[in-house]
Amino acid sequence: MKLKPEELESSNYVLLDTLGHKEIIPFIKIYLKKKNYFSRLYNFANVFNLIFLAFCFSLYKINGNYGWDNGFTHLSYGICMAFLLIPIHEYIHALAYKSQGALQTSYDANLKKFYFMAMADQFVASKKEFQVVALAPFVTISATILLAFIFVSPVWRIALLGTLTTHTAFCSGDFGLLSYFEFHKDKTVITYDDKAKGLSYFLELKK
Repeated sequence: MKLKPEELESSNYVLLDTLGHKEIIPFIKIYLKKKNYFSRLYNFANVFNLIFLAFCFSLYKINGNYGWDNGFTHLSYGICMAFLLIPIHEYIHALAYKSQGALQTSYDANLKKFYFMAMADQFVASKKEFQVVALAPFVTISATILLAFIFVSPVWRIALLGTLTTHTAFCSGDFGLLSYFEFHKDKTVITYDDKAKGLSYFLELKK
């Protein structure tokens, strides 16, 4: 959006919610429990990945492609690779923000609470713009993994499925925020981050 935070009040936007970045985990948990398109999509993706992983793991083992030890070893490799993808995940968020018009992006992390954030300070994003930002890492990384799946050996397919399953679980924050917008789909909601205050603001257009 071309609006700046200081212009929102005069454009008939009123505060809907304020999210402190240190309180993001309970906020996400609340909205992942709401029954809507994005919370269901997140749950479906996690369940599907687990079933597909278990199916392939068992199939390749039965076919003699590897032994139990080798299979579980490569599965652990895949889980570790998901952790290594965290900086890439956040960088994709930042690129998506810039694609929507943000000029400045930055990052925040809390290792104790295990959350990582990409922010565009003072950039006002509409629902559609935020959806692009939130979905970009999930879509890009999932598609890349599934494409690579075609070209590797069975034991490395298990590693990739371990990465896919773990990374999808790590996308809870993105889907929780998408669920927030979907929960308020009857409203015209926008959002922006205030890095200095460690807050995200959600506003609705007053009718």
